[in-house]
Amino acid sequence: MTAADDGAGKARIYLAGFDVFRADALEYGRSLQRLCASLGFEGLYPLDAIAPANLSPHDKAAWIYRANVAAIRRADIVMANVADFRGVGEPDSGTAFEIGFAAALGKPIWAYRDDLSALRERVPCIATALGNVCERGYLVEDFGLPVNLMLAGAVQIVEGGPLACLHAIADARSKGMTPSSCRRGGESQIRQVLG
Repeated sequence: MTAADDGAGKARIYLAGFDVFRADALEYGRSLQRLCASLGFEGLYPLDAIAPANLSPHDKAAWIYRANVAAIRRADIVMANVADFRGVGEPDSGTAFEIGFAAALGKPIWAYRDDLSALRERVPCIATALGNVCERGYLVEDFGLPVNLMLAGAVQIVEGGPLACLHAIADARSKGMTPSSCRRGGESQIRQVLG
C-alpha cells in the first residue's frame, strides 16, 4: 500500500511535463516542488537525478530514461503538464509516454492545461468529405476533448496551472476519492478548477 492509498506520509507526485526544457528548468522544478510541499505532497521532478558527466549523448539519454521511469515507479501520483508544446494541439511526446507508462502501472494521473477548448477548435483545419483535415493532411479528431482521446481517457484534466491541479488532487484526497487512471468505462474526467 502506498502513501497515496493509506494516508501515511506524504504522497509522492511525479511532475511530468515539458517544463524540463525551460531555460530556468531547475529553478522552475524547485518551485513546483515547493507548491507540492505547501499542500502536503512530495514532488519528484525529472531533473532531480543528475546523469554522470562522462556519458556519451546516447548513454546520457538512456540514463535519463531509466531515471525517469524509476521516479514514476516510486511515485504515488503523476501530475502532467499537457499544454500545447512545439505545435498547436499536441502535448510533449515524452510527457505522453510518461502518462502511458503511469497508466500501465495503474497510477492515478492528473493533468493540467490553461485551455480546455476542444482540440478541433484549436487546430487549424478545413472541412472535407472525410472530416476536418489539418494543414498537413491528417484528420483532426472531434470528440470535444482538449487533447487526444487516449490522453484524455487516462487522466483527470484540470483547467489552470500546476497549483490548480494540486488543489484538485488535495481536494479529491480529502474526500477519500482515489482517481484511477484505469477507468473501467474508459471515461475521461475533465474538471474546471480556478487557481
